[in-house]
Amino acid sequence: MELHPFDPVTPYEIERTVSILRSAFPQTELRFKLVDINEPIKSSVIPYLEAERLGKSLPQSPSRVVQVLFHRLDNGAFIKAQVDVQASKILLLKTLPKEVQGPVDIDEMIEIEQLCLKHPAVLAEIEKMKLPEGYTVCNDPWIYGTDDANESRRLFQCYMYIMEVQHDETNHYSLPCSFSPVFDALSKELVRIDYLPVGTDAAALPTAPWKVMKAVEYAADLHKIPMRTDLKPYIVNQPEGPSFMTSGNLVTWQKWRFRVGFNSREGMVLHNVTYDGRNVFYRLALSEMAVPYGDPRRPYHRKQAFDVGDVGLGITANQLSLGCDCLGHIKYFDGYRSDSKGNPVLLKNVVCLHEQDGGLQYKHTNYRNSTATVVRNRQLVVQMICTLSNYEYIFAWTFDQAAGIEFEVRATGILSTMPIAEDVTVPWGTNVGPGVMAAYHQHMFSLRIDPAIDGYANTVLYEDSVALPVDPDLNPFGTGYTAQENIIAKAGTANTNIEAGRVFKIRNDNIINPISRKPVAYKIVPAPSQMLIMNPDSYNSRRAAFASKPMWITKYQDGELYAAGEFTNQSTQDTGLSSWAERNDAVVNEDIVVWHTFGLTHNPRPEDFPVMPVEKITVGFKPNGFFEKNCKFGFFLRLNCPPKLKD
Repeated sequence: MELHPFDPVTPYEIERTVSILRSAFPQTELRFKLVDINEPIKSSVIPYLEAERLGKSLPQSPSRVVQVLFHRLDNGAFIKAQVDVQASKILLLKTLPKEVQGPVDIDEMIEIEQLCLKHPAVLAEIEKMKLPEGYTVCNDPWIYGTDDANESRRLFQCYMYIMEVQHDETNHYSLPCSFSPVFDALSKELVRIDYLPVGTDAAALPTAPWKVMKAVEYAADLHKIPMRTDLKPYIVNQPEGPSFMTSGNLVTWQKWRFRVGFNSREGMVLHNVTYDGRNVFYRLALSEMAVPYGDPRRPYHRKQAFDVGDVGLGITANQLSLGCDCLGHIKYFDGYRSDSKGNPVLLKNVVCLHEQDGGLQYKHTNYRNSTATVVRNRQLVVQMICTLSNYEYIFAWTFDQAAGIEFEVRATGILSTMPIAEDVTVPWGTNVGPGVMAAYHQHMFSLRIDPAIDGYANTVLYEDSVALPVDPDLNPFGTGYTAQENIIAKAGTANTNIEAGRVFKIRNDNIINPISRKPVAYKIVPAPSQMLIMNPDSYNSRRAAFASKPMWITKYQDGELYAAGEFTNQSTQDTGLSSWAERNDAVVNEDIVVWHTFGLTHNPRPEDFPVMPVEKITVGFKPNGFFEKNCKFGFFLRLNCPPKLKD
């Protein structure tokens, strides 16, 4: 079967690309960080998509290009390559500056973890703790972060934890150690051991015998209390199967049609979203997320993960299972990544597709005769779950029958913890167990929205609902208000405004709705969020400039996919949105990209430990003058609703 331009990378493409590059470096050992599809240039793929949408003969598909990041192990050079697989041709081979660090790969993470646990200096520190018999130590290799613009080594900060019991679900985050080794990932050398502060000041003490504390566990069989028995079975039953259809990565459901993409960095991506044959979005994906911690003490001042750019949502995606992660009749999508040797690795069931009942879609009761018109809101959900060390993130795109889309993030998992002295509290964190503190932090997300509202030339505006001035003729009673439209003419930023009821719209000025007499549009319902709290001059803010404003608008440029830039690991400043917005491009009736920053300011509670109940945040997209009436009436359904009651 011929591959679609938006299909994820295949095992053959990974193997063939690696073979071509090995031939180009015949005497050199290579370590691969990423081998993944490089999406086709937009201008080259639109003719193909339009022919597909209109049912015409398809032109030749754009070439499949694979992008590779790898290290030469003879000299440590970090190289970016692009390979045309079909032509067996290297299109790009670029040695990157020494300060540029690529993402972490799974093999590297495991290697650092094992290196740390076997190092004599680390073993000596463990010995100083005088742990009781049966207790062991593990570690989480963390992204090092940044506090020195001249640092070019590839570093990991290993946070150490004590495990009270050997169990598959041991909560080692409950017993943090007070020392933290730093390793050079390329030379495999121990750089130093940081001793962690356990009080309100930055002072740290050498490792001493550990005072035994009881871990706060989350595994059911580690608790000596009975399980709850007061819930009866809940069964989702679809006896005739699902209403969606799939062909490869193509999904059709009701009047929706889109392709599910997947890559190592962003994980789940939606391509070419259409409704009833009309273009709506070219591409939808979470482009970046930054998690900066608010603990000012060294080394926590560097604790800031860019989970998309530093590691990758794709390579951390869970293998999903029926009954827990997803309910009902499920379609699963697989993905592939490469390991450090360039071998393809199957990522099984990393995206799931299912339907759910979303409550009422609409209802009206004729009060004169009590006749009710009721329609349930059947929804289609595309979901991915990622584990990033301690945290889990659940990402879901939800489509409804009224042409609405929601992007939902749920954060759960386990808090990243620090040691704390007995009877001590700090103003930037919460004690969540004996000897364990969880620092205040933020989860900042950047959603990349590449629109195609009835075409690829679009305009963004924000609309405020404001009071009309009192006027003896037009507003004599002071009750009138109007919607003020403000077109964003140049690339840049915009703020949300709850007081003004501000919404953002993406519209096509070339197509006028005959009923509203206004251009067809979709509105964005933003997630009101606190922006990044850190000082603007801090590395945390300079690296995550995207988190300083809730809305960004840029003119489309090929390759501009990631809000904080292509390389975030140990970066010193943003190389993404802030620089692209400064071009001051015209963005009216142009091919544009809208970026929405939203997030959670998470000041932990004791109730967030040992496992955090989900925190949920959503962004909405709704047709606004895209149709002439409620589009639900195009395929009116009355599902599971009782007949009218008779007196």
